[in-house]
Amino acid sequence: MRPKIVVIGGGTGTYTVLQGLKHYPVDLSVIVSMTDSGGSNRVIRDEFGLLPTSDLRQCMVALASDESDEIMRNLFTYRYSQGIGIQGMTFGNLFMAALTDIYGSQEKAIKKTCEMLRVSGNIIPVTYDNSHLVARYENGVQVLGEHAIDEPREELGKLKIVELEIIPQASANPEATKAIKEADLIILGPGDLYTSIICNLIVNDMASHIRDAKAGKVYIVNLMTKFGQTHGVSAKDHINELEKYLGDGEMDYYLVDKTKKYPKTLIKRYQEEHASLVKDDLGKNAKAIRKNISSDVIYENHKSDKLKRSLIRHDSKKLAKAIIELL
Repeated sequence: MRPKIVVIGGGTGTYTVLQGLKHYPVDLSVIVSMTDSGGSNRVIRDEFGLLPTSDLRQCMVALASDESDEIMRNLFTYRYSQGIGIQGMTFGNLFMAALTDIYGSQEKAIKKTCEMLRVSGNIIPVTYDNSHLVARYENGVQVLGEHAIDEPREELGKLKIVELEIIPQASANPEATKAIKEADLIILGPGDLYTSIICNLIVNDMASHIRDAKAGKVYIVNLMTKFGQTHGVSAKDHINELEKYLGDGEMDYYLVDKTKKYPKTLIKRYQEEHASLVKDDLGKNAKAIRKNISSDVIYENHKSDKLKRSLIRHDSKKLAKAIIELL
C-alpha cells in the first residue's frame, strides 16, 4: 500500500512541497487554507461572493499531471497586466468563478477543475465556511483580514502576534479530517506562519484531529522571517508558536535548511523589507533534521503582481527527497 502524505498550508511554500512530492509513489493530499483576502482574492470574495481560490489554484497547478495540456497550466498561472478591474487577476481564479456560476457550487467547480487539469492528488479546502482572520498584537491592537496581517501597517510590523482567531468560527471540511485520520505523514509548512499554516489549525477541531492522528508530523522551518508576522523570530520561536495552537511537543521532526549562503545583494533586499534569515537555534535537538533544501533560483514577481512574494525559496526536489527519507 502506498504511504499517505497530507500537506497542510497554502501559498508558494505548499506549491513547492507538492511539486516535488508528486513524482514519488505516494497518495498525496493537500489541505488548503481558505482565509486569503488579498490581491485577486479580494475581488473573488468581495465582488463574486466566493471563497478565495488562489491557494487552491496554486495547488492544482503544482499537482497537474505532466500529461495535462501545457497551455492550460500556463493559462492557470497567467496574470493579467492590463485592463481596468482585471489587472492583477489570474485566469485560473476567473475560470473557477465562472465554473461556480455554471454548476451552482464552488465545491463542484473545484472538483471539475481538478479533473480538467488531471490533478494527481486530493486538493481539500480546510473549510467551506466564509470566515476571516483576526490577529491581536502584543500592544493590544487587533487587525481583521488576512491581507492586513500579511502586509501590516508599519507600526505593527515588528510587534509579536499573541493571538490568532477566525471569525465567525469555521467548521472543518469532513474530507480534511478524514485525510488526517488516514495519513502516514503530515507536513506543515513552509509558508507564512500565521496566514498559511496556523490559520488552518484554528478551524474548529482541526488541531485536535492532527493531535489524534497516528501519522508522523513534520514542520518545515521557513528560510526567512517576515515583517508583520515573524520579525526577528528564530526557528525555535516558530516551533513554539506553532505548538501553542497544536499542542506542546506535537511535532515529530523539524526540517531545517542548512545552506544559509545567499548573495549579499539579495539579503540586502530582504533587509529593506525588515526581513532576515531565520536563525537556527535548535542546537542538538533530536527532532531537528538539517539538509540543504533551499533553491539556487532567485524568484521575481510578475509585473502585475502587487503582493510581496518570497525571493528565496525551498527547492522542490531536495525538499521532497528529505520528506520521503522521513517515511
